[in-house]
Amino acid sequence: MFVFAAFIVRRSFVVTLLAVSFVVIACAGVSAQSDPLPSWNGGAVKKSIIDFVSRVTTPGGVDFVPVEQRIATFDNDGTLWCEQPVYFQVAFAFDRIKAMAPQHPEWNSTQPFKALLNKDMEALAATGEKGMLQIMAATHAGMTTDEFSKAVLDWTVDARHPRFNRPYTDLVYQPMLELLAYLRANGFKTFVVSGGGVEFMRPWMEKIYGIPPEQVVGSSGVVTFQIDASGKPSLLKTAKIEFVDDGPGKPVGINRFIGRRPIFAFGNSDGDLQMLQWTAAGAGARFAGLVHHTDAEREYAYDRQSKIGKLDKALDQAAAKEWTVIDMKRDWKTVFPIKR
Repeated sequence: MFVFAAFIVRRSFVVTLLAVSFVVIACAGVSAQSDPLPSWNGGAVKKSIIDFVSRVTTPGGVDFVPVEQRIATFDNDGTLWCEQPVYFQVAFAFDRIKAMAPQHPEWNSTQPFKALLNKDMEALAATGEKGMLQIMAATHAGMTTDEFSKAVLDWTVDARHPRFNRPYTDLVYQPMLELLAYLRANGFKTFVVSGGGVEFMRPWMEKIYGIPPEQVVGSSGVVTFQIDASGKPSLLKTAKIEFVDDGPGKPVGINRFIGRRPIFAFGNSDGDLQMLQWTAAGAGARFAGLVHHTDAEREYAYDRQSKIGKLDKALDQAAAKEWTVIDMKRDWKTVFPIKR
């Protein structure tokens, strides 16, 4: 009996030690993860995000939202990654023209290709929207979706931003990467809803943002099914525009491809205004946010007069509706991830 009692005491002591150790380790883990947004400075913006997530994920709370309804949508250009001095998909198209030029000697005497190859930006601008559509058609059509995906992935490895001399996929916003992870950790399903081409975005977004291809909504061209001479089926990209996912097209795209109204949405320009309006107009707790580019030193400063990512009407609407506006210079400790 004494031996058995001693064993029980000893076992109880060990269990107590293990329990205490577990509590200490758990507390240490909680402490290490106590700030879900470490690259954000403290203040009203960070607080508004954390408070909203807390309210909609607290069971029994008046603002509680079931997991299946926790939909968050994000614009891409200027919201999740840099968009200056030109949209990165445009930079991809320009680089593709240069790479493809040896196979197209006629481009040396044909606009808009001649202007681009000669780096004559004034002449290129003079070709207007028609010229840009010609460039996009030459670089985005007449190939299979697999071939285009490989071209995009190769470009993300080799191309460098003209100012920062880093791969374009390095120029994602560290604070927004943290926000995406924070939302997903709290049961949100995160989507990109962008005016960019859906087939330009899908090849790299899962690796960079953790957002799978089926959760990327974007502009699209007509794709046709074909079987080649060897009997292999493929999808061929054509130059015909199918859907433009920008401005009023964004809520239409959300309805068409997601099927649920978001409760959380972030943008950075007037092209995101209707998505934010659509999100904010739903019943229950809602969050609408804008990234305001105010940091010329670490990134860029622009808003109402910018030709890229113009933020004018949406900024006024944010003030009137009390949406959350990120001041990049004030609210973010860092902009881009540390160089790898």
